[in-house]
Amino acid sequence: MIQTDVLVIGAGPSGTVAAAIIKKAGFKVNIVEKLQFPRFVIGESLLPRCLEALEEAGFMDALNEKKFQVKSGAKFVRNNEICDFTFEKQHTDGWKYAWQMPRADFDFTLANECEKQGIPVAYNQEVIDIKIAEDGSSITTIKEENGATYEIQARFIVDGSGYGRVIPKLFNLEKPSSQPVRKTMFAHLTDPRRLEQEEPNRIVVYVHSDDCWIWTIPFSTGITSVGFVSSPAFFDKYNGEPEQMFRAMLADEPALKRRFEKADFIFEPRTLQGWSATTDTFWGNGFVLTGNVTEFLDPIFSSGVTLATVSAQTAAKLVIRQLNGEKVDWQKEYTEPTNHGVSVFRTYVNGWYDGTLFKIFFADNKSEQFKEQICSVLAGYVWDMTNPFVKNHEKSVRTLAKYLDSTKTEVS
Repeated sequence: MIQTDVLVIGAGPSGTVAAAIIKKAGFKVNIVEKLQFPRFVIGESLLPRCLEALEEAGFMDALNEKKFQVKSGAKFVRNNEICDFTFEKQHTDGWKYAWQMPRADFDFTLANECEKQGIPVAYNQEVIDIKIAEDGSSITTIKEENGATYEIQARFIVDGSGYGRVIPKLFNLEKPSSQPVRKTMFAHLTDPRRLEQEEPNRIVVYVHSDDCWIWTIPFSTGITSVGFVSSPAFFDKYNGEPEQMFRAMLADEPALKRRFEKADFIFEPRTLQGWSATTDTFWGNGFVLTGNVTEFLDPIFSSGVTLATVSAQTAAKLVIRQLNGEKVDWQKEYTEPTNHGVSVFRTYVNGWYDGTLFKIFFADNKSEQFKEQICSVLAGYVWDMTNPFVKNHEKSVRTLAKYLDSTKTEVS
């Protein structure tokens, strides 16, 4: 039996950030990962707030060496209307850039750095059972790729298993998300006309129709990630093999038709559907859930990795305190701030899909102050309570949209 202080489930951004911070405090940490890295996953556009967690984990030097595409902001396009956010102009005093990159490369870099820090990372290891004692210590049963099993005894477990949702499934903690079911079809393509677009340094989101939007995320490799997001019904009108469907969808978007008409696919277009999920509790006796294990909303504002890394950063510090014998109020110190961040992003996700944010983003009379405050949200600073679009997020968004819409009506 392997003995450790903390068992981390999942070698993605959430698990590796938590593991590295806990290891720095002098505790023994082991990571187990169900898949073999590098492996593909979506979530290729980071937000500046992520970098605070990555820096504390000791990952920044390695990430800078990768020379990922620097992301300086986010642009939203609807027909001829443009709303361009630049992280240099935001309300919060924080990081002014992030990165865009293939997640397989990014995640593998973090996992490799953990190993360099002395944290064992075991791949192709599936957690099949967890038993937790009254004192919070646990015995976890792991199944290897060859079918053999072994056990890990730990004082605490951090579940950063992402879509795998290990503890919620084993402990029956899952519950349906309040978000409607949506679907995405996406691919990586060559982008020979990228320089004509003048937009390699930020994600661009196109409003394709009332019920569909498109992401374009350029990488420093010359490859661009493109994805369509809508209700499942949107995709039913396209027939044929995935590549045929995707080319037809691109041809239907005027802003992208010429740009990608001669592009080659790096891999056959893939689909994901019904990704939103949540759970009854974010912690329990001897464990904490971090990242997408807590709740994943939607890809529209690239919130996934931010919530993953920041929740891991917060949880790791609390785990350290608890292992050092301190009393931790997990509800107040972890669940409430985590829920707050999720709630802020949910307001903006819902505002995007019901059209509220369109009234703000594409208004002719936008206030620079309001734009900077909203830019901070889009940069991931959803815990900055000096920002009214964070502190009173739902009211502030609805009130501003209503005001801008009314003044537009008066002018017209």
